[in-house]
Order: sequence, then C-alpha cells, then structure tokens
Amino acid sequence: MKMDGKLRYLLLICLVITLVGCGMPASQSNPATQTAVSALRTLKSYDFLTPTASDPTPTSPISTLSPNEPTAQVNPVLTALVPQPTIGPTATAQPEVTVPAGHTRYVSLAGDTLPAVAGHFGVEADRVLTFAPVSRTGYLPKGTVLGIPPLDPEVELEDILELQPALPDSEIVYGPGTADFDVIVFAEKAGGFLTRYNENVDSISYSGPQIVQMVARDTSTNPRLLLAFLEFQSNWVFGNPAGAATDKYPIGFGAADSGLRNELLITAKLLAQGFYGWRSGTFTTLTFFEGSKARLDPTSNAGSVAVQHLFATMYRSQYFQAYLYGPEGFLAFYQDNFGSPWVRASAVGDLVDEHVSQPDLVLPFLPGLRWSLTAGPHTAWHTGTPRGAVDFAPVTGEPPCAVSAAWATAAAPGLVVRSGDGVVAIDLDGDGDEGTGWVLIYLHLAEKERIAQGVWVELDEKIGHPSCERGNSTGTHMHLARKYNGQWLAATGPLPMVLDGWTAFADAGYYQGGFTRGSDVVRASSSGMSGSSIFRDK
Repeated sequence: MKMDGKLRYLLLICLVITLVGCGMPASQSNPATQTAVSALRTLKSYDFLTPTASDPTPTSPISTLSPNEPTAQVNPVLTALVPQPTIGPTATAQPEVTVPAGHTRYVSLAGDTLPAVAGHFGVEADRVLTFAPVSRTGYLPKGTVLGIPPLDPEVELEDILELQPALPDSEIVYGPGTADFDVIVFAEKAGGFLTRYNENVDSISYSGPQIVQMVARDTSTNPRLLLAFLEFQSNWVFGNPAGAATDKYPIGFGAADSGLRNELLITAKLLAQGFYGWRSGTFTTLTFFEGSKARLDPTSNAGSVAVQHLFATMYRSQYFQAYLYGPEGFLAFYQDNFGSPWVRASAVGDLVDEHVSQPDLVLPFLPGLRWSLTAGPHTAWHTGTPRGAVDFAPVTGEPPCAVSAAWATAAAPGLVVRSGDGVVAIDLDGDGDEGTGWVLIYLHLAEKERIAQGVWVELDEKIGHPSCERGNSTGTHMHLARKYNGQWLAATGPLPMVLDGWTAFADAGYYQGGFTRGSDVVRASSSGMSGSSIFRDK
C-alpha cells in the first residue's frame, strides 16, 4: 500500500519518537516490540523513505569541527531520543610521544597505511610525521603514533560525522571469525520464511540459506552480517511475515534485478565499498539516502565505515543514527542475536599486521608457453572490492571463448577448497577454511577437466582450462585474485602481487597496468598486442 508524502513523514516522526523503525525487527530476546514492528514489515526504505515535495528539508546529522578541537555529539535532538549504547572496543593506552604544536595526534589501527591515513585526514602522505621507522607503503604497526599536519586550506573538513565504532573489521569479511558459524544450521533453528524460500541460479534451485551462504562465500562477506541485515529489513530469518512469498525485494533496494540473491549481492557491494574504500583512503564521505553528505571521522575503522555506508545508503540522514545505533537499531539487534562482535574480534585478533608477507607465487601457467596479460589490476570480485585481479590468456590461436586446450596451473601448493561455477579456490595453509590465511581465486575455468574440490595440489599442477565460463567475458582467459584472512587484496597495495619475481603495477584506469621485473615491463592489452606477452622461466 502506497502512502502520500505527508503521511509517510508523519509515520516516520512517530517511529523515531517511539524508537520503533521501519524494518527494525524485534529480536528473539526482545519480544515486547514484536507486534509493533511486524505491522511495519511491508514498508521498505525504498517505499516510504523516498523524498517527496511535501517532505521538509532534511537536517544532516553532522557537527562543525576542526581536526584539533574536542569532538561534540552529533544531532543532539535525535541523540536525546536515542541514547547510543556502549558497544565499541575498550580504549587502550597510547604510547608517550609528543606531537609538535599544530599537528593532530593519531594512533594507528590494524590495517592502516600511511597513504590511507593521509587520505582520511585529507593531507599528503609525505607531510605526515612519523616518530619511528615505518614503511611508507606497507601496513603500519598497530599503535603507531603519527603527527597529522595542518590541513591544506583548500581541503574542507569542517563537517565531520562523529560516531561510536560500529563493528570491528573481522565482522565484515568471510574471515577467521566465521569459522564456527553454519548458515544452514542457524537458519533452520531460526525457523523463519528464509528456510522455505527457493531461487533459481543458473537453472539450479537453491534454498534461502544456501543463497545466503553462496553470496557470503563468493563475495567474502560475513554470513552473520548478511543474515542479520536480511532479518532487520524483512523478518525473513526469525519470522514469517505476510506477503513474503511474493516479496521480490526482501531487503528493500528495489533494483531492476529482483530476488534474495541480488538483494544480498547489493548489500555485499555496499559493505565492500565502505570497507575497502576506507582501507585505501579513498572513501571518506557518507552520502545519505536523500543526498546529503557528511565527512567520516578520520579515526574510524574499516568495519565501522562499511556498515555506516550501508545504512547511509538505505536511510535518510535524520533517521540514520536511530536505525543503526538506537536501542532498537541494528547494532543492538546484531549483538542480541549473534553475540558481541567485539568479543569475537578479540578472540580472532587483527586480520592483518605489518609482519604479513605474500608467500612465493609463480605465474599460473606452465613454463615455456606464451601467454598474454590481457588485463592489469582490476576489481578482485565485485564492485567495491580493490583492484586485486589480473587476467591472463593463452596465445594459441583458438576461437574466442573456446575452452582452451591450455592449462591454468597452481601458482603455489595448497588445498582446493572450492571448485565449481567457473571458480577454483586454493587454500595455501591447507586448513580447509577459505576464510583463513592466503587463498588464491581463479575465475573462468571451464567445467571440463577442472580440478575437484578436496584435492591437494602441488606447484604447477594442472587445475583447469581457461574459458569464458562465469561472469562477463568476451574472450578466453583466466582471472587471478588473492585473499588473506577473508580480505580481498589490491594487486599494488601494501601486499603487492608478485609472480615469479614480476611485481604488479596499476595505471590510472581499471584494467590498465602490468608487471615489472628489473628493467623488463609487460603491459596489459585486451587484444594481446605486442608488449603484453609474458613467459614462465624454464
């Protein structure tokens, strides 16, 4: 049922005042609000949060701050209605380092790099002061004190959105924190509509829990987080809402492609945009549903930015904090039903640190054969993931998109933990968990003669034939990407891709770039033109 703009707005005001929001599920531990919330299940964000001419001008929940001033609570009216629970990590003692006058003191978090921190603050990396020897491109030791210089007058950072930490980094990715979580078992115990949902993917029918698991694994997104957001928006996990069987948009994105899988894929993309964008220092501003913007707090962590970006995209600025941080908001619901994410993060530890290094990898084809680098660093998996993948095509003269007679080979020894739908995943630590340690992801490997799951492969062992299977492809090739502890890695980031001594580099545009080794350069060409050929040493 559609409502006019005035009625929508009045309903929203009522919802905020009563601390009950559209799509806010009453968790099993809080049954008192179940009736009130269930009545709102059919009203998705795209249905009644759409701005209309009769709606008042939105107030952006930001405060005017300079980087050196004490932070102030944002949106005091909403905060008075919705006190934010203490759910973040406990503070740790900072090293005794004196930062020069005029500079802002910053203490690094796990996963920080100098370029990323500089991007968060809007300054040039070479102007950031360090007080101990650190890498200028690699990961900083956690707890490193930096001096952030005064801002360039042309950089506007007056409007900074100050929020409590939302989620630790390990809650976003399909990493070590997901090892003991079984989507199918959890969904069956929850008993909601999700277990009765079915969807066809490539002419194969999958159950709702299988769809969640598929998206979580493929995109390397935490399945707990996907389940929680699905429940928060639809009540499909614990409940059986009216109309669920005909609801094409259970999360509420309303995209052209409907269905649970696509809704979850969009969720994963939004989380990735915030997570990896913050990791690289390029994503620094939230854009809310109605279009207003706010600069992110430079001291945030990637996991918090990921979920903040997701909710900013879904909700208007004046309701954003209630839906994410309020007593009936997502973070409280998440902790009630899935346990404390901060306790899990403490048990898992940091996903990356300054001591991580790439294991030895070779080019993923046999020596003595000519291959072409058809694409330089580009999206590792889906929108939002870093430029972590490169493409290789055999030079054989075969027809476009033919299953090549050439073989893709193991770039390192490991256990095949996934083989199907064009993908082979090799777990280099051999523990059988795709969310831990180093994992190599091959894409576009044909079903014909592809290596089976569960097989241990040695270096250079044949694993499959390049093809056009899975994804968008105009020519036979294979796509190679890397993950570490569930995180997609940029090919030229703090852990650069190195194959047989060839180190990846990226040019300005996606798919542009190549590899260098000493004075030798191989530059990508989609047509396989001269200069893109690369050989394995004999």
